[in-house]
Amino acid sequence: MTKRESIQAIKDRLQAKGANLRPEDLAPYSQDERKGVQQVLKTYQRRIDRAQEEGAAIQELRAYEDQLRAQGYAYIAGVDEVGRGPLAGPVVTCAVILPPDMPAVYFNDSKQLSHKKRQGLVADIDKYALACEIAFSPADRIDHINILQATKEAMAASVNQLQPQASYVLVDAVTIPGISQPQEAIIKGDARIYSIAAASIYAKEYRDRLMADYADLYPEYGFDQHAGYGTKVHLEALAKYGPCPIHRKSFAPVKDFI
Repeated sequence: MTKRESIQAIKDRLQAKGANLRPEDLAPYSQDERKGVQQVLKTYQRRIDRAQEEGAAIQELRAYEDQLRAQGYAYIAGVDEVGRGPLAGPVVTCAVILPPDMPAVYFNDSKQLSHKKRQGLVADIDKYALACEIAFSPADRIDHINILQATKEAMAASVNQLQPQASYVLVDAVTIPGISQPQEAIIKGDARIYSIAAASIYAKEYRDRLMADYADLYPEYGFDQHAGYGTKVHLEALAKYGPCPIHRKSFAPVKDFI
């Protein structure tokens, strides 16, 4: 009688396949009646299903950029912002150009991702992007020209810093003055366009790190917990200590505490 592989050995064999795991890798074990083996197969089938779903989502996210490349636009920049709503800190923008042969990394909604997952995706962007630039408008600039204009100004700066220069620009929801390239505003672009989704993730991770640094400078406000948004903890600190230098003094309710 042939000795059967142990459940752990089967698990190790499938685990070693990593991202290359395919349904045919599970097939040799499908007739194994051991409960532990069937549980292992269910686990890895779920992984395969999830990978296939992500692959389809990536293709959909890339579709429009692929169309633009076919029209001759070699360097397509995705642009997004993070931080228009907070009461404190800068608005941060990112412009990123991804290569057409970018590995299948799934950039989904930055707000739904854990800090650890975003860090991994930022590392992927740093590794593969043809160009990636950050710009921001601080609180005093936001107060001076308003949040929308400050956002557009930072977006233009991030695009204009790109090397190689973008040949076409896709922006989440707004039109950017001050750039020479053809551009297109895409509503909910971070959920529809691959490079915009990447820019959103990169900008959020950058801003969160920046706000954690501000928490060291102004520890009474808890910026590392809420990134400057108007949480209960933040509003209580504002009422107790008043605004600090990175608060947006043109925003309600900050101006009520001046």
